[in-house]
Amino acid sequence: MNQQTTYRLLAFTAALVLCGTAEIIAPRRRLVVSKPRRWIANLGIVAADNLLLRLLLPVMATGVAQAAATRDWGLLHLLNLPPAIKIVAAILALDLVIYLQHLMFHAVPLLWRLHMVHHADLDIDVSTALRFHPIEILLSMGIKIATVAALGPPVTAVVIFEVVLNSTAMFNHANLKLPLSLDRFLRLLVVTPDMHRVHHSVIIRETNSNFGFNFPWWDRIFGTYRAQPVRGHNRMTIGLSQFRDQAGLGFFHLLALPFYGNPGSYALNKSGREPTKF
Repeated sequence: MNQQTTYRLLAFTAALVLCGTAEIIAPRRRLVVSKPRRWIANLGIVAADNLLLRLLLPVMATGVAQAAATRDWGLLHLLNLPPAIKIVAAILALDLVIYLQHLMFHAVPLLWRLHMVHHADLDIDVSTALRFHPIEILLSMGIKIATVAALGPPVTAVVIFEVVLNSTAMFNHANLKLPLSLDRFLRLLVVTPDMHRVHHSVIIRETNSNFGFNFPWWDRIFGTYRAQPVRGHNRMTIGLSQFRDQAGLGFFHLLALPFYGNPGSYALNKSGREPTKF
């Protein structure tokens, strides 16, 4: 294990432990499903994701960034900018791509089938941040690698972005209660748990809002920002209307869900009806 991998693993573990501990100390909502039961499925998906990436992708985003630096690939190598400006520009560009990618996984019906594995969680906590179908993770990494190859960002920028993205994703999925004044301030800079929780509402118009994972600005710029859930954070229902039974959302069910599950009317290409019983 090289030094870079060690630092990233330490940062990942620290974020998971800190967010997991914080949501136990100050929970925002009462969970409706047994936590161990959900976490076994969610962490099993994480293990499958990492196994697939190691088997199918010989190089990750940082490896492509290193190759770009050696061979002067990418847009940023054509611009005579100070190194610090290149790092900031690269982080912003990568975050915008992640926002657009997230929007795409809601807009394209086939991609939505993959992404609904993430949204079918009946509760939202730090483990939800890690729950993505392995094929979605593979496609996401492919998009990230292509973006890095096109941009040619500094390796430092890619490492910072990936560490920050993983950490903020765990933070904004955490079942964590923040003081409202602190939440109002933080959501000017980063996606907060209350902001992102709206995106996991069973209500379609709320599911299709607040797509940002890291920075909150893209939702405001592109008109996808929604401040609060209509029913409030304590009364809102988490998940998808067509998947309400945890018994059908175990590890193997989640792997198969895109191939047999009802996609509902959540994809952006359908107007659909709002669920009425939630």
